[in-house]
Amino acid sequence: MIKRFLQQVYYITVGLAVLTGCFTVAFFLTSFIYGKIGLHLSLLPLSIINLLLGLFFTFLTTYFIRRRHSLWYMHLFDSMIQAMEQIARGDFDVKVNESFRDNEPFGNLAKSVNKMALELSQMERMRQEFIANVSHEIQSPLTSIRGFAQALRNDRLDVEERSHYLSIIETESLRLSKLSDNLLKLASLEAQNMKFEPRLYRLDKQIRSLALASEPQWLDKQLYLQVELDELGITGDEDLLSQVWTNLMHNAIKFTPKGGTVRLDLHRQGDRIEVKISDNGIGIAEEDQIHIFERFYKADPSRERSTGGSGLGLSISQKILELHHGTITVQSQLGAGTTFTVFLPAQ
Repeated sequence: MIKRFLQQVYYITVGLAVLTGCFTVAFFLTSFIYGKIGLHLSLLPLSIINLLLGLFFTFLTTYFIRRRHSLWYMHLFDSMIQAMEQIARGDFDVKVNESFRDNEPFGNLAKSVNKMALELSQMERMRQEFIANVSHEIQSPLTSIRGFAQALRNDRLDVEERSHYLSIIETESLRLSKLSDNLLKLASLEAQNMKFEPRLYRLDKQIRSLALASEPQWLDKQLYLQVELDELGITGDEDLLSQVWTNLMHNAIKFTPKGGTVRLDLHRQGDRIEVKISDNGIGIAEEDQIHIFERFYKADPSRERSTGGSGLGLSISQKILELHHGTITVQSQLGAGTTFTVFLPAQ
């Protein structure tokens, strides 16, 4: 409101200044001409002539100002059309002049074009990175499968070596299948096409059941499991949320050394349900923590590859939690362990 008032005062002031200037020029011009030719007029005709001449100068000044602005705006409009044509061709490195006063229509339009170009550029960069990551993730197991399939052609292989190569081919095939499945899940979640069937169920029973289902992995690494689960109900898609808990538990198992500890906590905090999955494993570097929910991001690619991960699990978990209006955070320290905390709306 104040800004609009100041703009109006500015325009009125400029208009008065132009008007005053034109009438002053008219007055001095007529005085100069009358002095040169020795003409002496009475006050009334002199005032009328000065008035008409002043209005004429005002009209000319206004015309040239508007003409200049019109040409400038046409130039700007042409530059915007060229920018849009570049964007349509896939060239997003465009920049339209934004040197306008606030809330001016052309200024808002120029800012919108630049913002659109920037966002499209970021989307294109993400698309290219996504394609590169998918190609890399697919190429690795395919290379292994091709290499060991060729090795199996060797008739001199004994039964043990042949079985070992077949086992590797099977593992890499399963990895490809899991990658494909995760890509489809992520695409469905991002497009909001994933089947979503919320219902009321006991969250503590679900987490306890998934922990028991993972018992072979716990026992294999001789991990100590601590569980503290309050009896809490939640309205959500049970199948989708089970993917979140399973992914977080499996990560805790994978990255906790033999004989380590994993802890599961479920409590209510005000109007939110808090789920914590903690371990005393190898931890995550601080510079990696802000990236771990990005697609295909791996804090240690060699370590992740040895455990069969694709770097999509946490991205899928975050999307599922967003679908439930929840959030997920991470706290970690190298060599000290990691804690993932999930917050969901309480029933």
